Amino acid sequence: MFGIYLKRELSRRKKAALVIAMGLALGIALVITVNSVSAGMNQAQDKVLKSLYGLGTDMTVTKAQSAPKAGSSQGPSFKFGATSSSSSSQSSDRVNTQGGQALASSLVTKVGSQKGVSAAVGALTLNVTKVDGSFTQGKAKSSTTSGSSSGSQQGGPGGGTGGGTSTGQPQVQGGGANFNVNSYSVAGIDVTNQTLGPLSTSKITTGKTFTTAQTDAKVAVVSKSYAKSKKYKVGSTFSISGTKFTVIGIATPNSSESTIDVYVPLKQAQTLGDSKNKVTTIYVKATDSKQISAVKTTIQKNISGTTVTTSADLASTVSGSLSTASNLATSVGKWLSIAVLIAAFLVAALLTSSAVSRRVREFGTLKALGWPSRKVTRQVVGESMVNGLIGGGLGIALGLLAAYTVTAISPKLTAQLGSTSTGGGGMGGGPGGGGQGGPGQQATSNTLEIALNAPVSLTTIALAVGLAVTGGLIAGAMGGWRASRMRPADALRSVS
Repeated sequence: MFGIYLKRELSRRKKAALVIAMGLALGIALVITVNSVSAGMNQAQDKVLKSLYGLGTDMTVTKAQSAPKAGSSQGPSFKFGATSSSSSSQSSDRVNTQGGQALASSLVTKVGSQKGVSAAVGALTLNVTKVDGSFTQGKAKSSTTSGSSSGSQQGGPGGGTGGGTSTGQPQVQGGGANFNVNSYSVAGIDVTNQTLGPLSTSKITTGKTFTTAQTDAKVAVVSKSYAKSKKYKVGSTFSISGTKFTVIGIATPNSSESTIDVYVPLKQAQTLGDSKNKVTTIYVKATDSKQISAVKTTIQKNISGTTVTTSADLASTVSGSLSTASNLATSVGKWLSIAVLIAAFLVAALLTSSAVSRRVREFGTLKALGWPSRKVTRQVVGESMVNGLIGGGLGIALGLLAAYTVTAISPKLTAQLGSTSTGGGGMGGGPGGGGQGGPGQQATSNTLEIALNAPVSLTTIALAVGLAVTGGLIAGAMGGWRASRMRPADALRSVS
C-alpha cells in the first residue's frame, strides 16, 4: 500500500518533485566539484614537493652557509697554463658544494637513530662550472716609413739629410680568446639506499640505475633533459675535473623538470668536491607521517646548528597560480559550496512544506479514514527521500561531468618555489665576475608548471549520497511535521 501510494503521488507531482530534486542536485554537484578540484590541488602540491624532496621523504636536514670572512673572495676563478704555441686549447672545471654548509657524514647515522626516524640518507650536491676553449696568440708587427728624396731636410745635429727609412713602435695584430662556459649540477647519492634522496624523484627510462656494489665506481646517471642537450646515451663518457665517468642510465623526472643534471655515487662526489666524509643534505623518513612535527623538534633539539625542513615548511614557500587557486578552493570554494548546500536544503524543505499545505484535503481525508499521524508523516518523508535520492543521482552526474571537464581541459598552473642561495659561484659575470647573489652565492628559483586534474574519490561519492539522504530527511521532516498536525475537519473546511 505504501509503495503504490508513493508511486502514484510522485507521478501526479512530477514537476514539483523535479524542482526539489534539481535544487538538491545543484548543491551536491557543487560540493563534488569543489572537493575534486581541492583533491587535484593537493595532488599538484604533492608533485611540487616530491620534485624537491623525493618519494617517501618527510623532511630534510641541512646547515645554513656561513658568511664569508672579511677580505676573502669566493668568486669563480680559473687558471690556465701559458704555452708558447700560437693556438692552445684550454679546459678547466670549477667544482663547488651547493645547498648549504657541508655536514659530517657521521650526522646521517646520528639523525637516523633519533626517535621517530625510519631512515636517513645523506647526499652531496655540487655545482660544476666548466670553461673550455682556446687562445690564439697575436703577432707583433712594426711599421716603417720612407723619407722623401725630393725635399732636403736638416737632419739635426751632424747636419744629416732627411732621406732613408725609419721604424715605428711594434703593434700586436690578431689573436684573442674563444671560450664556452657550461654550468650544471651534480648530486652524489648513497647507492645503497636509493628510495630516499634526489634520485627518488625520477625513474630510469633507459639503461639501469646504480648497484649497491658501485659505491665508488666512476659511473653516472644523467637526467633526460641534460642527456638530450649533450647528446649523451648509455655508454657515453664525459669528464669532471679529469675524472672520466660512464653513463649507465638516463632518468626521467616523475612530476617535473629535475634540478639535478648528473647523479654519481656519493664517494665520487665527495672526491670531486674535495669534501671527504661530507654531505650537504640529509633526507629523512619518519616512522609515522602524523608525527613529523614531533620528529622535527627532536632532531633540532639533539643536533644543534641544523635546519630541519618539512613538507609543510616547503608548502608555505610555494607561490604562483597554484597557490592562489588552492587558497580559493580551500577557503572560498568550500564556504561557497556549504552555503549553496544549506540553501538547497532549505529550498527543498520549503517546497515540500508548501506542497503539503496544498494537500490539506488529501491528508485530512486519509486521517478521517483512520490513518494515524505517524503513517501520514512516513508517507511525506518517503516521498522526500525519493526526491532526495533522485537529486543525489542528478548531482553526482553533474559533479562527475564538471570534474571530467576540468580534467579534460587540464588547466596549467605554475608553482614558484622560494629563492634559495647556494654555495656555487654565480654565472652573472662570467669567470672571475660577480655572480647573482654576491660572491660565492647563486640565487636559484624554480618555477614548475603543473596540469590540474579533478579526481573524484569513492569518499566524495559517499558524501554526495549522504547529503542526498540528509536533504530528503530534512525536507521530509518539515513536511511530515506539518502534515501530522492536520485534522479531518481541515479537509471538510477545504471542500467548496
